[in-house]
Amino acid sequence: MATEYAAEIENLRKSFQQVLLVTDPDGLRERISELTEVSAAPDLWDNPEKAQAVTSKLSHAQSELEKVTTMATRIEDLQALLDMAEEEDTEDHELAQELYEDLAGELAGVTKDLDELHIRTLLSGKYDERAAVVTIRSGAGGVDAADFAHMLQRMYLRWAERRGYATKVMDTSYAEEAGIKSTTFEVDAPYAYGTLSVEAGTHRLVRISPFDNQGRRQTSFAAVEVIPLIEQTDHIDIPETDIRIDVFRSSGPGGQSVNTTDSAVRITHVPTGIVVSMQDEKSQIQNRAAAMRVLQSRLLLLKQEEEAREKKELAGDIKASWGDQMRSYVLQPYQMVKDLRTGFEAGNPESVFDGDIDGFVDAGIRWRATGEKVEKES
Repeated sequence: MATEYAAEIENLRKSFQQVLLVTDPDGLRERISELTEVSAAPDLWDNPEKAQAVTSKLSHAQSELEKVTTMATRIEDLQALLDMAEEEDTEDHELAQELYEDLAGELAGVTKDLDELHIRTLLSGKYDERAAVVTIRSGAGGVDAADFAHMLQRMYLRWAERRGYATKVMDTSYAEEAGIKSTTFEVDAPYAYGTLSVEAGTHRLVRISPFDNQGRRQTSFAAVEVIPLIEQTDHIDIPETDIRIDVFRSSGPGGQSVNTTDSAVRITHVPTGIVVSMQDEKSQIQNRAAAMRVLQSRLLLLKQEEEAREKKELAGDIKASWGDQMRSYVLQPYQMVKDLRTGFEAGNPESVFDGDIDGFVDAGIRWRATGEKVEKES
């Protein structure tokens, strides 16, 4: 028993060394020192947006360093607990068994948390550390598709809530009978884009339609788009001649008025046809600024995708890496949610729709980094 535990602890040490190579604790300490100095500047809050960005980066760096240093301590504590159990095994076998049970529990917890740290090291893309802007659009399937889009919005907002991430719904277009035609919301947390980017694609729902009086099975679709939120340091020039701006009154479900002035803004980028609408803010100026930020984010992602396509063409590989349908949510005739890229499955759709999607997200990040599918079902 002791030999098996010793081997597991040694494997944890090796995995942790790989995490250390990527996280670079010394580099984190230097970053914390620099950001602490910047945050102490007396004129920092003269620019609230810049100040929030600085304090957010500082908090994130401190949190990352704490996770790494705490993990190092926890692994050494495992070794100390094993040593105690081995010593007691010759004198008090019953106490030794209790210590081994405690060790097994601690090992499981450390393994799980170290696995999460390892997944974070796989988020090394250019914009992975950014906040995310998520857009969900209903597809084929009529009112069921609109309802499905609404279910997905709730799923991601509940996921963010579980993690303590700040969210902000920026725009919602409600369907006439039920659900939503589209919605755009921001998830403001470090690495939100890198984490949620694996959720982008076409989602499929199969169920008995609650909107069909004959109780027939219905298949519906919704598209999820995830883009990084731009920062002031990003440079995407958008000539005024390339955009068309329309203003209109904000509205809620059923057309109920939210604002009696024309404060909502719709910006159309003529060259690409990209359309962004914002109605969450109280003023037209604020909505226009928010819409421009999202437009710039989408153009930034478009530019990145074009660069990636060019690289693939140069390499002679023009196969798409994402299929049209990346995940199925089946409620009838059986209950299962399955990711078609990674093979990850969950047998409790209700829990998934309530925000329990960490398994799908983690599997997606691993699949994107290694191309390997999940061997076991959840």
